[in-house]
Amino acid sequence: MVETQAIGEIGLRDHGGPVITDDNRGAPPSGLPVRPIVLLHGLMGRGRTWRRQVPWLRRYGRVFTYDAAFHMGADFPEPDDPAELCTERFVADLAEILTWIDQGPAILIGHSMGALHGWCTAAAYPELVAALVVEDMAPDFRGRTTANWTPWFESWPERFDSVDEAVEMFGPVAGRYFYEAFDDGRLHGRIPVWSAIAEEWGTRHFWEQWEAVSVPALVIEAEYTVAPPGQMRKMCALNENAQYLHVAGAGHLVHDDAPHVYRGAVEAFLSGLEI
Repeated sequence: MVETQAIGEIGLRDHGGPVITDDNRGAPPSGLPVRPIVLLHGLMGRGRTWRRQVPWLRRYGRVFTYDAAFHMGADFPEPDDPAELCTERFVADLAEILTWIDQGPAILIGHSMGALHGWCTAAAYPELVAALVVEDMAPDFRGRTTANWTPWFESWPERFDSVDEAVEMFGPVAGRYFYEAFDDGRLHGRIPVWSAIAEEWGTRHFWEQWEAVSVPALVIEAEYTVAPPGQMRKMCALNENAQYLHVAGAGHLVHDDAPHVYRGAVEAFLSGLEI
């Protein structure tokens, strides 16, 4: 678990808010409490990969980003205990961060791994969470493995010299995303550790945690999703507080691949919350 005195070392950033955005969309809704909004990155992401979403989200609350454990740089030590890579560890870290922020129940906006951690935190610590955005993540990846990722990972250079080099390898959306997460072109973590985090998802499911969620949720699925077919729709069928959105043409990084659709959906969801 992250110690309180170490919060500043994990890249926790307070981006402020609420503020009037520069697109003349008006002032924050009056009479509602200012909620913390915490953005949760995916398996190979980092807090700063949310930089395009932070400005408009600041209209709806005080926005925070942070780097999850083992996403803070390539020199961050590997864990001695495999339990350090389990979902419960990341949930405990997030709960401690929310407690440290201490501004009331938070709106958690998560992509992929971050979405999983968000809904598991809402299940385990309902007093800390006011609402969820779940982007392209499902509860059950049992039987799947990261073994076929290895040749792809091994083809990566030690360092990417420029964003153009990353774009050439990963495409315009993922290339920009990865390069922003990197440290001067160098990986911001260790691939075997990230693979081990994902391997856990192939051995268990998180349906019980999802069914325990009692707060409003927006579930966003990409057309070219990583989720097993039908699971994200089923999530909404099981939870009367959840609403589903399928984003045609979008890849896994919906918030960057279809930014206008993503923004419109999230803004409508946040505007409709009565919390």
